[in-house]
Amino acid sequence: MTAQLPLSLRWPRRQRFEHFYPGANAVAVAAVQVLSAQARAPWLYLSGSAGSGKSHLLLAACQAAHESGRTVQYLPLKTLRDRAVAIRGVAGSEFIALDNLEMLAGDRDAEHALFDLYNRARAEATALIFAAEAVPTQLSLSLPDLRSRLGACTQFALKPLDDAERREVLKNQAASRGIELDDTVLDWLFARYVRDLGALLDLLDRLDQASLAAQRRVTVPFLRGFLREVSPPSEG
Repeated sequence: MTAQLPLSLRWPRRQRFEHFYPGANAVAVAAVQVLSAQARAPWLYLSGSAGSGKSHLLLAACQAAHESGRTVQYLPLKTLRDRAVAIRGVAGSEFIALDNLEMLAGDRDAEHALFDLYNRARAEATALIFAAEAVPTQLSLSLPDLRSRLGACTQFALKPLDDAERREVLKNQAASRGIELDDTVLDWLFARYVRDLGALLDLLDRLDQASLAAQRRVTVPFLRGFLREVSPPSEG
């Protein structure tokens, strides 16, 4: 079953520290960077809503730890079917990131597996970083000892970028590509497209290619036609 674990994950290009825009999360980002670089740094627990950057920071930490020569494992619990088996299969790594901890709530076998991993990692000086939608006391875990262990980590509640910060990031990234995004275009885009920064930056990559191919500026009519063709996500 260990073959199901993402032991040789190819870290996504955009999920690096240099591509994370901290906003109000600068202290949390600094702590994650320290943990990825120092074996004895405090373990971390990140909480926050979708789009707040939890997975981005975990993947960035894994990449940085890997580049420093440490063995790394990343477990996205939302995508793993037998989470207890996956957690028990983690062994021998110096840096372990566990994402989507909320998926363990009510799964007693998986909760016990994580409790055992926590204790084993402490004994073996393995670094752990966790991420979930809520703080440990709000995860509805059935194992009080696990809730206590997770609560002992240094905790940070991540805050998503607000619209003004997202607009500034998009403008700066567009300018670095030679694209001018005026306020009219941004107003139209933010009214009709998801506000998740990762999705917006992916859209910018595709817009860059499409505008170059068409030899056209990115205007509202161009953007409207482009989004109609690619059937984009929407916040409704």
